[in-house]
Amino acid sequence: MRSLVDVMCGGIVSYLRMCNHDTVYADDRGLEADDDLLTVAQDEGRTLITRDVALANRAADSICLESRDVEDQLGELAAAGVDLALADEPAFCGRCNGPLEQVDATASMPEYVPDSIESDVWVCRDCGQYFWRGSHWDRVAETLSRIQ
Repeated sequence: MRSLVDVMCGGIVSYLRMCNHDTVYADDRGLEADDDLLTVAQDEGRTLITRDVALANRAADSICLESRDVEDQLGELAAAGVDLALADEPAFCGRCNGPLEQVDATASMPEYVPDSIESDVWVCRDCGQYFWRGSHWDRVAETLSRIQ
């Protein structure tokens, strides 16, 4: 799914990206005005995810969430048919939504990447952030397992 997440729902952005959904966060692009959100959603073929009922009603494709709680919002997305399974091979950066590529195991990595990594490592081609399946991955998996 290609989505545009309104600032009211920012807590779900990294979850969607970790489930391989191409997810633009409005705040990352400085989008505040409803008309700007609608234009980006339309121009880029994105589903608008928002808590604003009036805005959702104006969008060609939208999901209107009711809850302010992240876990409840994820439940609402699942109920709307959004696949919330963690990706075997992540494709999108959790920080900027840029494309990820797998890092060769012999490559040098930044100091913040643990030496004892037992899983694959990916790097964002846009922002340079490194990702691996660590404790954050486990917490996200646990949260997602509760809502499905």
